[in-house]
Amino acid sequence: MRYKKRKYFMAGRINLIQRSKIRELFEKARKMENVISLGIGEPDFDTPEVIKDAAKRALDEGYTHYTPNAGIPEFREAIAEYYRDFYKVDVDPNSIIVTAGAYEATYLAFESLLEQGDDVIIPDPAFVCYVEDAKIAEAGILRIPLREENEFRIDPDELVEMVTKRTRMLVMNYPNNPTGATIDKRTAKAIADIAEDYNIYILSDEPYEHFLYEGAKHHPMIKYAPDNTILANSFSKTFAMTGWRLGFAIAPPQVIKDMIKLHAYIVGNVTSFIQIAGITALRDKRSWDALKVMRETYAERRKLVLKGLKAIPHIEAFRPKGAFYIWAKINPELDMSSEDFANWLLDNAGVVVIPGTAFGKQGEGWIRISYATKKEQLIEAMDRMEKALETL
Repeated sequence: MRYKKRKYFMAGRINLIQRSKIRELFEKARKMENVISLGIGEPDFDTPEVIKDAAKRALDEGYTHYTPNAGIPEFREAIAEYYRDFYKVDVDPNSIIVTAGAYEATYLAFESLLEQGDDVIIPDPAFVCYVEDAKIAEAGILRIPLREENEFRIDPDELVEMVTKRTRMLVMNYPNNPTGATIDKRTAKAIADIAEDYNIYILSDEPYEHFLYEGAKHHPMIKYAPDNTILANSFSKTFAMTGWRLGFAIAPPQVIKDMIKLHAYIVGNVTSFIQIAGITALRDKRSWDALKVMRETYAERRKLVLKGLKAIPHIEAFRPKGAFYIWAKINPELDMSSEDFANWLLDNAGVVVIPGTAFGKQGEGWIRISYATKKEQLIEAMDRMEKALETL
């Protein structure tokens, strides 16, 4: 018997997801020669040797098997220990799940808590994955604008006005990608109060917590709303471990159980020997010494880029106090969209920057510049941008 060839169909939810504009620009740049990328959101440092050595040892010691779905108990204890020692916050190791980076942690939170009929409030601009995760969860998406006059912090008064009976979750990300903004204690407490008063969850994505400048401090949201916060974090930025895919989430007991249940079916467990390396990352002084060097290097690069941008016509930088990004405003007299400006800069200066609209409609008129690259390249990029923009 002959069977008629079946036509291939994609699941409808896949068509909801938009491809990242960041990746589109990178693909264009890859086909060009002599390009300097100020677009990548990845440390240019190598993972500290002490962490790599720990992974090698773990392999030799037989850490090549399954672990508990939530993660190796000692690793979860080390994470809880870190929050107790660093932030004076008590965390139950049983309220922690080890994930494949903060990406998976945020995905698990969206899928465990949201469904059709629920609304999630997401900042605008914001990192690209939140909106796409919300689409997959079939939740309604409301964007709360982050405004320059408010230093790109969420305005609690504006937040209250947006909350309805359908509101289930608020997304936060400080230090912020793409703006480099930080949140102050007063605002963190005000948002925590709103979450508690209106019974909504906060998904607080905090991977840039250690990259702070000019005396800025980090305020983990579990400190102010422990019963309402799902905290997502990662080893990627702190210890330059992007390729290791190691992260975690801390959540209330009723949430963490469901996150573990879903995680068990999509990942099973994070690689065993990588979890052992994570213990060393948290407990060995040498990994923290390496972080200190990274932070000092980023601080120098930040000053260099801010100084360089002052000499460049047609763009004006917001002065960030966190992460490793500069959020810069395009002169409206150029009459160029963010995307057009980024493409023009690539074509005429050989420099990659990310158009602000990659992060939401509020990003129109802005670009994101990453200084997670070598000093020599940053100097060359500033020089190229200045020469190119002087022609406009």
